[in-house]
Amino acid sequence: MAKQFRITLAQVNPTVGDIAGNCAMAQKTWDMAKAQGADLVAFPEMFITGYNTQDLVMKPAFHTDAIQAIQDLATTCADGPAIAIGGPWVEDGDLYNAYFILSGGKIKSTVKKHHLPNETVFDEVRLYTSGPVSGPYVVDDLRIGSPICEDGWHE
Repeated sequence: MAKQFRITLAQVNPTVGDIAGNCAMAQKTWDMAKAQGADLVAFPEMFITGYNTQDLVMKPAFHTDAIQAIQDLATTCADGPAIAIGGPWVEDGDLYNAYFILSGGKIKSTVKKHHLPNETVFDEVRLYTSGPVSGPYVVDDLRIGSPICEDGWHE
């Protein structure tokens, strides 16, 4: 018989630019999900910063604060369900739209968005570097894939 695995889909509304407020909202949602026996709490793309940040995400102080908030959330939420949450990531000088898997007090996996939209208000090609196509990550011995927005639309 298969083990039960509970995912809480966090349908909450972050505010663009309010990293502290969005982090507090994530913590509150995680607390509720933990009390309900969740194994994973999944938040939307770029939740920690709000979406769509446009040029705000390019400011080093802003994306550095966002990354630190994600690392702090991992530490604070170490004793319960894993968290899947979106935010910016910087690696080798490149800025990515990323999705983080937090578990056991650490960032366990980072998925970088590959297909960046470039139409109407979506100017991600200018803002972010395209990441590699990512495979699944593991939470409680279960392989899970989380394509970021348009990554799920393409083969």
